[in-house]
Amino acid sequence: MSDAVRRDKPSKIDMLPDDIKKMLDEMLRDSSKTQADILEAVNQRILDAGLDEEATISRSGLSRHAQKTEAIGKQLRETQAATKALVAELGDKPMGETSKLILEMGRTQLFKAMQRQLMNPDEDADIDIGEIKEVMRSTKWLEETAMKVHQREKDIRKAFAEEAAAKVEESAIQAGLTAEGAQLIKNQILGIA
Repeated sequence: MSDAVRRDKPSKIDMLPDDIKKMLDEMLRDSSKTQADILEAVNQRILDAGLDEEATISRSGLSRHAQKTEAIGKQLRETQAATKALVAELGDKPMGETSKLILEMGRTQLFKAMQRQLMNPDEDADIDIGEIKEVMRSTKWLEETAMKVHQREKDIRKAFAEEAAAKVEESAIQAGLTAEGAQLIKNQILGIA
């Protein structure tokens, strides 16, 4: 049987009902359980669910699944560590939606590259951390620029409102409105309750 045929055929574990697979994966994450205990509990659950004896899993099948699960867990931990390092380079400034999207895209690309490396260790699937860092630095620069533009717009609106409020107050007093009435209009223009 060729490797391609074996890869396409789902394992017994892949064909288990979702609740049993979930139980299996939770037990694998629990370091206090031995594989022998897990095998016994899972096979008993398979039989209790009314599945055939043939649906039970073997020790080697469990071992392969455990290794695969651990490899994926390791990838996720490495991705999280790399993401933390990239976020540290960005600093703790608040980010806009675009920055969050770019950060998530970087995380996804890093995870995919690591997954390719795990699945094909013989192939040259190097992760270009330098390129990812450069994208993150560019994101930081764009976000800082956007924040400056936003602050400048706020300052312009505030200056315009103050100027308009002063002219309205002056006009209101000239039209015979009391000082309190003119101040009320001015406050409303400036957004003061």
